Amino acid sequence: MPGNNKMKIGIILNSNEPETIWNAFRFGVEALNKEHVVKLFLLGKGVECENIQDGKFNVQRMIDTFKKRNGIILACGTCLKIREKEESKICPVSTMGELLQLIEESDKVLTFG
Repeated sequence: MPGNNKMKIGIILNSNEPETIWNAFRFGVEALNKEHVVKLFLLGKGVECENIQDGKFNVQRMIDTFKKRNGIILACGTCLKIREKEESKICPVSTMGELLQLIEESDKVLTFG
């Protein structure tokens, strides 16, 4: 039956726009709810997501839900450094090599932003 196949889904988020961030994590939560494995890589402006506050799109709540469902978040170390940001609970430092690995091991990869 379709839908019973657990997939490894990779999501690349390259935006600091609240609705785009919200939708990327919302999709991730939906996939996790269907028991897929989801890794989300924050690239470029995506590493700014933990600081985004928006009245219409509750980005922080969606990120928290993603993490509570055991979604994995990785963040480009160079992108963090360019913004003078450091590793956090939401943004662990990762590398392009880890992004490549995410792509290689994923059954499907989506890009938001």
